[in-house]
Amino acid sequence: MKKTSLTIVSLILMMSMLLAACGNNGGSNNTNGGASSTPSETTEPSKAPEAVNLRVFSTFGGTDAAREAFQKAIDDFTAANPHIKVENDVMSANDDGFRTKVNTDMTSGNEPDLLFYFVGADAAEIINSGKVVALDEELAADAEWKNGFAPAALDFTKHTDGKTYAIPLTGFFEGLMVNKKIFADNGIELPTDWDKFKAAVSALKAKGIIPLSGPFDQSHYLIEHFVLAAAGAEGQAKALKDGVDPNWEKGLAAMKEVYDLGAFPEDAATIDLGMAANYYSQGLAGMILEGSWAIGGFSDDVKANTTVLPFPAIPGGAGTGKDVVGGFGTGFYMSKAAYDDAAKKDATLALLKHLTSPESIKSIATANGGTPAAAGVQPEGLPQAVLDGFAMVSEATSVNSPIDSKVTPETFNTIRANIQPVVTGKKTPAEALEEAKAIETAAK
Repeated sequence: MKKTSLTIVSLILMMSMLLAACGNNGGSNNTNGGASSTPSETTEPSKAPEAVNLRVFSTFGGTDAAREAFQKAIDDFTAANPHIKVENDVMSANDDGFRTKVNTDMTSGNEPDLLFYFVGADAAEIINSGKVVALDEELAADAEWKNGFAPAALDFTKHTDGKTYAIPLTGFFEGLMVNKKIFADNGIELPTDWDKFKAAVSALKAKGIIPLSGPFDQSHYLIEHFVLAAAGAEGQAKALKDGVDPNWEKGLAAMKEVYDLGAFPEDAATIDLGMAANYYSQGLAGMILEGSWAIGGFSDDVKANTTVLPFPAIPGGAGTGKDVVGGFGTGFYMSKAAYDDAAKKDATLALLKHLTSPESIKSIATANGGTPAAAGVQPEGLPQAVLDGFAMVSEATSVNSPIDSKVTPETFNTIRANIQPVVTGKKTPAEALEEAKAIETAAK
């Protein structure tokens, strides 16, 4: 919790700085220019540098709002370094196959030179197996690069051993995204507490509008918010280490309660996150639990009418109603194979520094509405929904990393697989969570 508290303060300072900076056309953010984007200069100018082929694997695929900005960052790098070819290998973060591909690549000797991946429990295996390297020495050796990051961003991505394996790019917040126009047109109060949330679900259902768009299989955001709203920051952070917290059961029970009110799409059992986002983006749903990265993909009309609220506290639990999910949950990892390859090391580090330069971070944060990991960088033209999200974080009583960063992937998948049985009454919340706890215990 100490780390969480410090991080909250740092994030609040960052958010406050961003809000205060809106409209400020002050000095340039480009404090380190293109120095980090250029590989070490050869000591023999007359000798052409040897060709180098690199592969970057990331989640900037599919409908990701920053897909084009990320490709441009790579194109700018290769234009400045024509002897380096970069394969931009991407998948969507919403594709469950992404984790499988990472695990397969990492265990088959096909690891990418740079990997953009999650931090926390998701990365434990690739770190513990020695497939990626700690970058603390590289950061210490390049003060301009290191000092370009917001300290909170680097602190958030540190592994449990205190080392920095993942270099952050943009942060995120998650929250209850609400179509204000739908609520206003139908005379419904915004869901600022649990009773108003349930009333909104019932009213929207009666109007033939999907109250809360979300899938049961890819129920990542449903689980995160219902559990946090019931368990609070401390209960959520404990995960399943000390057994099943009764407040986790309350969270899943609350999900069933609103299911019985008709909260979810009729096809929630078969749709994925992409389809759930489509329902909201098309104005067919009044609310969705999503992350800041999703806002850029909403239709212009829905984007303009969206606000972001903390998910309301569930009565009888430990949540405050201002506990939010956020932070810096991803970063670039450098493979040990590239680090140990004399022909690739400098080129890979140069590409890494370019992709995490203030210019690249600004471009990608502007595209996906993420919190910049770079100090002093101001994304441009952010929609009001993103600013509302920043304000939500600045007023939060806690900022928490997602549950799937605190339990093994197998454990989280077990919880996901049990959401439909729980809401339909085929399993109790206690049975579902005890099953997940058994998986977590077996994995230790």
